[in-house]
Amino acid sequence: MDLHPGEEIIYSGHPSWRSIKAFYLSGIGIGLAVGILWWLIISPLGAVLAFAVIAAVTIGLGLLKRIFTIYTITSDRLSIQRGGLSKRVEQTRIDRVQNVSTSQSPFDRLFKVGTVDFDTAGVEGGNLRFDGVDDPPAVAAAIDRAQRLHAEQPQRSDNDGL
Repeated sequence: MDLHPGEEIIYSGHPSWRSIKAFYLSGIGIGLAVGILWWLIISPLGAVLAFAVIAAVTIGLGLLKRIFTIYTITSDRLSIQRGGLSKRVEQTRIDRVQNVSTSQSPFDRLFKVGTVDFDTAGVEGGNLRFDGVDDPPAVAAAIDRAQRLHAEQPQRSDNDGL
C-alpha cells in the first residue's frame, strides 16, 4: 500500500491462523477419512501418504489464504487487500467510517479471534470487515486512534486523497 504524504500506518495485519480452524479441521478430517478408506481397501502405506498429502495441501492453502489477506488501518484510510496472483483491494477513507462493531462467537472467544465490521457512509453495500483478527477490541481502538489522527491533520484537497 502506497502511503500519502503525512499518512501513517496505525494497524496492519493478517487473519489469525486460529481464525481458519474450521478449514484446517475439515481438511484434516477429509484426509483421515480418505486415509482410513485407503487403509481398508488398498494398503496402509498408501493410506499414510494420502493423509499426509491432503493434510499438507490443507495447511498450505490455509497459509496462503492468510498471507495474501492484508488488513491495514492508516491515519487516512481503511484497506483490505486480498489475492496473490490477482489482487482485489477494498478501501475507504477513514472519515467515512461511521460505526465499528466487533463480534465473537463462543468458539471465536475460545480461540481469541473475532470479526470487526466497519459501517461506512454514503456507499450502499460499502461495509468492510476484518475477519478472523486477533484481539478485535484492539482493532476497533486502532480505528478510533486513526480517526483522531485524521481529524488533527490539516485537510487536503480531494485531488490529494482517494
